[in-house]
Amino acid sequence: MPTLPWATPRPRPAATVNPTVMASKFQLRDRRDVPAFFIAALRIRRQMLNAPGALGVSLIAKPLKGTFFTLSAWESREQLEAAVVRHPHVETMKRFAPRTAQSLFTFWMPATDGRPTWQEAHRRLDEEAAKTDHR
Repeated sequence: MPTLPWATPRPRPAATVNPTVMASKFQLRDRRDVPAFFIAALRIRRQMLNAPGALGVSLIAKPLKGTFFTLSAWESREQLEAAVVRHPHVETMKRFAPRTAQSLFTFWMPATDGRPTWQEAHRRLDEEAAKTDHR
């Protein structure tokens, strides 16, 4: 499973008092879309690392399942929201929305100032999926 490890912007941001963490899961409808989605994810990763307020990003790709997970931390939720409406993120999400069978997002403020973990991200995404399944 290809993983792009946690990366931080350069120069490295100062410690943030109340960071916002976001995890996402994208399940593509057709595995033939995996290469294009992965290339787009690399562009978005570069965009996010250069976005104001970014503290760090990571990606897990499960290409044989057509599944992608992202994990990022931000100085504030507002800075995250400002980044996702910029190019190339917004265009990529519009382009792949009809090709995505499932999109899950979860947000939280970490209890410690340390880097968020994939273990916590997966737990929170599973909780979000359970809520969605009961609607």
